[in-house]
Amino acid sequence: MIEIRLKRLPHGAGLPLPAYATAHAAGLDVVAAESVTLAPGARHAVATGFAIAIPQGHEVQVRPRSGLALKHGITCLNTPGTIDADYRGEVKVILANLGAEPFEVVRGERIAQLVPAVVTHAAFTETDSLDDTARGSGGFGSTGR
Repeated sequence: MIEIRLKRLPHGAGLPLPAYATAHAAGLDVVAAESVTLAPGARHAVATGFAIAIPQGHEVQVRPRSGLALKHGITCLNTPGTIDADYRGEVKVILANLGAEPFEVVRGERIAQLVPAVVTHAAFTETDSLDDTARGSGGFGSTGR
């Protein structure tokens, strides 16, 4: 477990902090700090009312809530979104309405999940050739039908 420091912003007063809904949940539920109507096809960066300090070597991924996606066609764009360890601004969730009806985001409503994760840094080494594999250079759908 890692400790993530959280700074509540003025418009986040009275809202619950991100929290796990069950003992075995992977994501912490996060709520909206504003109310907004998302028309079909619309998107909006919804305020959460807090900023966080993620320890170096970690990130926090922003993921959609399955219930909102199934019942209303509401999802997060840029999923999973990444909050980097050096970002100190307000956490916002980019919601999109893929449904056919307007959707009311209500202040205090659960809108996304936050999943902390370890970050592995990589260094690229340029080369003239790569090793052969059974898949080779087959792209999207090349391993399916």
